Amino acid sequence: MANGKKGTSLLLAGVIALSLSVSPTPMVAPVQAATSVVAVVNKTAITSGDVARRAAFLRLQRRSGNLQKIAKEELVEEALKREEIARVGMSVSTADVDASFARFASSNKMTLAQLNSVLDQAGVGAAHFKAFIAVSMSWPRLVNARYGAGSRGRLSNQDLVTRLLENKQKPVTTEYFLKQVIFVVPASKKGIVGKRKAEAEKSRASFPGCDQAMEFAKNYLDVSIRNLGRVLEPEMPPEWKPLVEKAKGGTTATRVTERGVEYLAICNQRQVSDDVAAEVVFRAEDIGKEQQGENPNSEKYLEELRSKAQIVMQ
Repeated sequence: MANGKKGTSLLLAGVIALSLSVSPTPMVAPVQAATSVVAVVNKTAITSGDVARRAAFLRLQRRSGNLQKIAKEELVEEALKREEIARVGMSVSTADVDASFARFASSNKMTLAQLNSVLDQAGVGAAHFKAFIAVSMSWPRLVNARYGAGSRGRLSNQDLVTRLLENKQKPVTTEYFLKQVIFVVPASKKGIVGKRKAEAEKSRASFPGCDQAMEFAKNYLDVSIRNLGRVLEPEMPPEWKPLVEKAKGGTTATRVTERGVEYLAICNQRQVSDDVAAEVVFRAEDIGKEQQGENPNSEKYLEELRSKAQIVMQ
């Protein structure tokens, strides 16, 4: 099971390279329509078709061993994770998954059409890959929300002093003060996303600054402003970080989320090196080290779910 967890972490870190190419991709027999149930996790059925797609995915990763067995074990774990993610309501949005899928295609120097074609040829399919991405992105957030940001949580004063002495100087990071501008798109009106995105993009040129943000919002229909306050660079959500780094004119580019179309206004930014910043930097370093392997709290959480679940293997 450890190999499966490691593969997940590395994929999302952007350092796994699947053997994806338009040619020569070995053709895999398509999954047959008639499938059988091979496992039931609580009330979720895992079929032989699911296992076949995951085994094909493992082959793309050049994994070795009994791929059918590994595939079934991974899918059981994912079913447990997916159910808990849904229960707590911490799933990433479809837009986040699609964006990750697009980045993966780009990093492998492929168009979306080429990636879809390769996944189909390999017997994996885009839907299976996106479901894998969704769990892989959502689960670490759930673990961190339950146990704190990383297995170490906050550093004690003694730990902080020790780390500062080891580094000989306080680390420097960027401090941002942010507001979030949300062009709301109701769940029942997802068809207007394109129109709202164009409206949000156009509004950036006339954004008057954070002090006048609330007045600015009154000029538009269904626009809300959230004050995010102080955010240190290591705490920046990964989906916003590249947009903040490339921001021009005091606002970031827009992105589609489950709430609608959003962008951030950068009210102020500066370099800081106080004790709070030092702790955040050190915690981010610790989390990064954990993600190169596996957060021990992830396995702890998973075992707890497994102990309470009804798992029937066929």
